[in-house]
Parts: sequence; C-alpha cells; structure tokens
Amino acid sequence: MTSKALFYHWGPLLMKTKVEENNLVEVEKLCNKRNNFNHELAGHMKEQFTINPAELEEILKKYLQTYKNIFVDYYHKYVDFYVNSSWVNYMKSGEFNPPHCHGADFSAVLFLSVPEEIKKENEDFKGTGGENCGPGELKFFVGLVTDDFINEASFLPERGDLFVFPSKLIHLVAPFKSNVQRISVAFNMTRKQL
Repeated sequence: MTSKALFYHWGPLLMKTKVEENNLVEVEKLCNKRNNFNHELAGHMKEQFTINPAELEEILKKYLQTYKNIFVDYYHKYVDFYVNSSWVNYMKSGEFNPPHCHGADFSAVLFLSVPEEIKKENEDFKGTGGENCGPGELKFFVGLVTDDFINEASFLPERGDLFVFPSKLIHLVAPFKSNVQRISVAFNMTRKQL
C-alpha cells in the first residue's frame, strides 16, 4: 500500500487570461497621449501615458475577480485590491522594458495590439533560450537559477492577453526590430484594508 502524496504550491501566482473583444474596445477608448508618464516608469519607451485607473478597473473587474478567486485557492487567504495607477505603452522598434518590479501589491499588463511582424520576427529568432527571450516576449522570473525547479516563464503575447501577478515578480519585455508599434496597458493594484 502506498502513502498519499501531498503537493505544495510555492512562489508567485501568475495568471494569464484572455480579455473579450468588447472589453478591449472599451479599454482602447481610455488610451490617449495627453499625460506623459515616462518619468515614473522603467521602460525605455518614448510614449507612455497615464489612463484613468477607476475606469480601467470597471472595464476589467470580472477578470480581476478571477485572479482574486484563484488567489484564495492558491494561498488559502482572501485578498481584495483596487487599481491605483495605470498607463498605456506605445512600444516601437528597439524599445524595451529592462528587468524590474513594481512598488504596488499586484500588477498587470494587457496587450491591445501585437503586430504580425513581431510574431514573425520571434519565429525567426535563433537565440539560445534559457536566460534569453525572443523579440517582443514578456518574461517573468524569480530567485535562484537551478535545474531543479522552474524559475522563469516567457510569453509572446497576443491581442487580449492579460497577465496579473504580484508586483514584486521581476519581469521584462524584450525589444523587437520590426518597424511597427505594439500597444499595451499596464497597471498597479493596492490591497484594500480589511
């Protein structure tokens, strides 16, 4: 007779989900190039602008609720938060986000436009993998580098991909060479006091 095996969840909770097209259109309406936000951000991009966090939260509330529900299952404790800052990134050829983390409790990034040229460039990439990631990829990583556990995850995003994660999870966005523009919305969330 064998004993029952137990498995334990460790590390950060990263959620990837798909935002519906009607919600993406609503988010796009919030994006404008009025309030430059470059001075507050790690990104090496020329065009990063604030957007209204309360309006963004209203549009994305069902997706954020999914993360809260999964958080309870994963960590066995309740969490609630609100969007306290948000911005839109207009990323162009050669621009990138270096490895960084955010100062809030939770963060997220939603991709509004990912041109086909970036996907093709990524397919043609002949890099070594591992600590590298392909053109236009979003990469998350934690802690020690070892063969004994997974410490990184890379994604080539598509329109509608939403990633929600603890703000201290280190991440980066690799540059691409194609002469196109990729649009993403990033935001931070702060825990509500219970």
